[in-house]
Amino acid sequence: MAFESFEERYARQMQEREELLQQTKLEQQLKFKKMFKTIGASVVGFILLVVLFNSCERIDAGHVGVKVNQYGDNKGVDDVVAVTGMVFYNPITTKVYEFPTFIQHKEYKGENSFIVNSKDGSEFSVSPIMNYSVQREKVPAIFSKYRRPLEDIEEGFLKTAVYDAFRLATNKYTADELISNRAVFEVEVRRLLDGQLLKEGFVINQFTSNLIYPETFKKSIEAKNNAVQAALRAENEVKTAEAQAKIKVATAEGNAQAMLTSAKAEAEANRMKQQTLTPLLLQLEYINKWDGKLPVYGTVPQMFKNIQ
Repeated sequence: MAFESFEERYARQMQEREELLQQTKLEQQLKFKKMFKTIGASVVGFILLVVLFNSCERIDAGHVGVKVNQYGDNKGVDDVVAVTGMVFYNPITTKVYEFPTFIQHKEYKGENSFIVNSKDGSEFSVSPIMNYSVQREKVPAIFSKYRRPLEDIEEGFLKTAVYDAFRLATNKYTADELISNRAVFEVEVRRLLDGQLLKEGFVINQFTSNLIYPETFKKSIEAKNNAVQAALRAENEVKTAEAQAKIKVATAEGNAQAMLTSAKAEAEANRMKQQTLTPLLLQLEYINKWDGKLPVYGTVPQMFKNIQ
């Protein structure tokens, strides 16, 4: 075996080193490519998960989901109503809104209360309380018409409908008629509300007007009640006086009758005594009363008399 010269050995080592560097570089490139592919796949997977998560929604029980197209020729509310369950859609072009169909409670009080006028111009305050629900089959039409969630509809359309019902009903009565026919007034308000809301898809389940009378009517009613109470009190006092007078008359008549009865009884007793009173009986009574002593001075009385 021939020995390599220094130059040949050096050239071979440099060539081996160059090949090693090339191999290492190639391995690093492959490693980076593999890492980039893994990162890319992870990013794509994450994006797909986000899109999948945002493209489905669970419609809870007691709600109706409405799919709304945001773009394109079919922009608007879909004909299909998504009921309870999972709903899949394109989150870029479509959005899903939920409407509750269970009974809702709404109170218009405080700043939201209404002032309405009766036929004669008297002002009444109303703070209505109502329970209502939305008809499931009319939810798409409701959203298509108002383009608002239910909370906004309560402060818009529903509030206006309630106010109009009270305004129209109150204007049919004078203040006195309204106070005297409160139940009839409530029925009229409910009739007007049902006529306006049912066709829009809203059902009134319970309704209370909380009608508040003007302060002047409160004072008038209080004065009238006081007058009635005073009249009743005076009437009762008259009846009491009459009853007491009758008691006194009855007592006097009873006393007089008792005295008359007593006098008659005493007279009858005396008459009977006179009929039974004889000289012998008198003599016996005299003897029974005598203590057996005679007078010391004066004339001695005759103790026994001749009895004829």
